[in-house]
Amino acid sequence: MLAFERISDSIKWDDRGLIPAIVQDANTQQVLMMAYMNVESLRQTLELGETVFWSRSRGELWHKGATSGHTQKVSAIYVDCDEDTLLVMVKPNGPACHTGAVSCFFRELNDIS
Repeated sequence: MLAFERISDSIKWDDRGLIPAIVQDANTQQVLMMAYMNVESLRQTLELGETVFWSRSRGELWHKGATSGHTQKVSAIYVDCDEDTLLVMVKPNGPACHTGAVSCFFRELNDIS
């Protein structure tokens, strides 16, 4: 069995074949975003060295920054103790959020009306 197959077989994918991926800045430790990966997006992420996710709304692979240039260079990927969530450490090339904010987590619950 290939190394990637061992990795993907050990991950607990949900019933849609997805796993949450928390993306964190490797330098500042700031949480940048959360997205989902499937087997193919994880494979491409490992091959490219940049984040690739599964877009649930579009039903397709999404190479982060492919159109904006705001790519995320992967420095490490960790799996949690239950093997059902990934932590992807990256060196971002620009903001993570589609709004232009550095992180998608910029609004406190009290700020939401």
